[in-house]
Amino acid sequence: MRKLVKSLFTSFLGFALLFTGIPLSGAAAASEIKDLVIDLNVPQVTREVSENKLDLNALHVYENGRFMMASENVKWKSSNKNVASVSKDGEVTLSGHNGKTFISVSDGSYRDRISIQFKGNQDKVLVEKEKGTRYDLIGSAIKNMSMEEKVGQMLMPDFRTWKGQNVTVMNDEIAKLVKDYHLGGVILFRENTVTADQTTKLVSAYQDAAEKYGLLISIDQEGGIVTRLQTGTDMPGNMALGATRSEETAEKVGKAIGEELNALGINMNFGPVLDVNNNPDNPVIGVRSFSENPELVGKLGNAYIKGLHETGTAATAKHFPGHGDTAVDSHIGLSEVPHDIDRLKRVELYPFQQAMDAGIDAIMTAHVTFPKIDDTKAISKKDGTEIAVPATLSHKVLTGLMREDMGFKGVIVTDAMNMGAISEHFGPVDAAIRAVKAGADILLMPVGIEAVANGIYAAVNSGDISEDRLEQSVERVLTLKLNRSIVKAEVEKSLDEKVANAFQVVGSPEHKAIEKEAAEKSITLVKNDAVLPLNVSHEDKIVVVGGSGFSINLLADEVKKHHPGAVYVNASGPLNAGQLAQVQGAKYIIVGTYTSSVGGRAQDASQMVMTRQLIKTGVPVIAVGARNPYDVMSYKDVDAYLVQYGFRPASFEAAANTIFGKNNPTGKLPVTIYNHDGSVLYGFDHGLGY
Repeated sequence: MRKLVKSLFTSFLGFALLFTGIPLSGAAAASEIKDLVIDLNVPQVTREVSENKLDLNALHVYENGRFMMASENVKWKSSNKNVASVSKDGEVTLSGHNGKTFISVSDGSYRDRISIQFKGNQDKVLVEKEKGTRYDLIGSAIKNMSMEEKVGQMLMPDFRTWKGQNVTVMNDEIAKLVKDYHLGGVILFRENTVTADQTTKLVSAYQDAAEKYGLLISIDQEGGIVTRLQTGTDMPGNMALGATRSEETAEKVGKAIGEELNALGINMNFGPVLDVNNNPDNPVIGVRSFSENPELVGKLGNAYIKGLHETGTAATAKHFPGHGDTAVDSHIGLSEVPHDIDRLKRVELYPFQQAMDAGIDAIMTAHVTFPKIDDTKAISKKDGTEIAVPATLSHKVLTGLMREDMGFKGVIVTDAMNMGAISEHFGPVDAAIRAVKAGADILLMPVGIEAVANGIYAAVNSGDISEDRLEQSVERVLTLKLNRSIVKAEVEKSLDEKVANAFQVVGSPEHKAIEKEAAEKSITLVKNDAVLPLNVSHEDKIVVVGGSGFSINLLADEVKKHHPGAVYVNASGPLNAGQLAQVQGAKYIIVGTYTSSVGGRAQDASQMVMTRQLIKTGVPVIAVGARNPYDVMSYKDVDAYLVQYGFRPASFEAAANTIFGKNNPTGKLPVTIYNHDGSVLYGFDHGLGY
């Protein structure tokens, strides 16, 4: 009776407010609430206890199937505080005492609870969920969605630019697209993320534009050469972490990256790269990989993922089934990995299986062909030739291998659908339909959001794609959102509060310290003919040579901190007479080379010729490989060679500190360095110290 009276009253109140022109939201929202549920009671939701803490959220469930973070009149309680206490925000803290407690939440009308038991002798926390149809939030949400809303959850476009201008603030046209196509997420790029406050405001505006469910706001913040935030902490990158051999460091880096993204409102990272870089000629992965060794990639990848997860940030392993043994950049062409399934399981697939077993949220596909897994052919729209179907569009790879064989239950996201390997050979709509039919849950950066959305609608209406197929993906996407607390709140934090937090977290001294530590541990001394560490007097002349276009000017700046009189020669090719005159009289030459492809380190490549020219002067030469470690293969007679695996300032600082003896090199090669004839020059795990 009380509920009926309450319902009639709120209906009358809503009508009265509508008649008088007063906004409806509070009254209408209250009348539509039908339950209050703890998110961890939802069957699909999993959450780890981290440092004796477990985050719980109270969700209001509405008549139309949507759910939101409950914000007002929410009271949490623990039945046994000796076992665990709970904060007003639902953060459970375990005391370490054995026993069982019920954590309950109430809003005055509805109530829910969950059981938590701690078994100290087994060091186990057992969470016992409540059961019943009331917890089928995801099923209910899907049942109440239109077909167009379901498709929208699977679309993740980029709005890098709009009408030729970088998108740094929300505009009405983009907000309308988010609403009209019910978008499930967006991806941000460097063009969108200029400052901490601007990025926070842009992200908040995206979430405001989403009508029902929180948006996945994703970004490629791998660290190292692929970093998108213009402010913040870059970190040295994966291969640098591979050189440290430290899972602890990898976890700290992942956590720092996650904390910065979380502070900006970015909730999904497209990292880590789990490709095994066993092909030195790979033009697109290289130092984005931890190593050529599958076990090391798996260990460090899982540590990095753990760090991200500790911050509530969704992690994405890429590029499945493996982009490491390729010699073509899939941004511009279609590459092939020729190996059979046994070899793939030993090498390429191994780190992905480790990540799946550890609970990775999402896996990104590779626009690469794997003919031993799927030899299906298609006719290229580029030139009419017969081509192999890449993994992104392959049912045998995404559903057969990843889902059925390897048991992955999380979200499959495509690599960017506008990349050459896809866009040149398959039309935008055809590629999108193929990817959905193959088993992809999220289409990243579809070419032409309106055309692709309408193309999928038509495919569903014609029966080419079943609505059941859409619902499988939407369930996985909503599960990810609930797992990572990506749910719209009834009352959001103020924008000022979000911005203040972002300023405090992004680029913090603590994160810069982690970056510095990782960079210093990564420096690998590959060769040293009794030259390093340098012992120089004030009068000694040191010359630093290398192209500013390759950031070698940063190395010169760091050298000058140790030796203010150092001379910098900005060159990336054979030195002319004037430049050679600047080198004359030097006691030591430090040269930085930067290559990203096999062509860059060919014997006749300009930087390699320049370095050998310096060696011929008879002055001791210390070379620094500023990116890929393989450069020394073209200047083997150098007196000393260090690798830093990336061009960010922290890595140049660590290299200079090592050259002058302020940092003892401890890094070990995560890859093998070969001679041009294919023989081994320096083996995996090689590394010298002082």
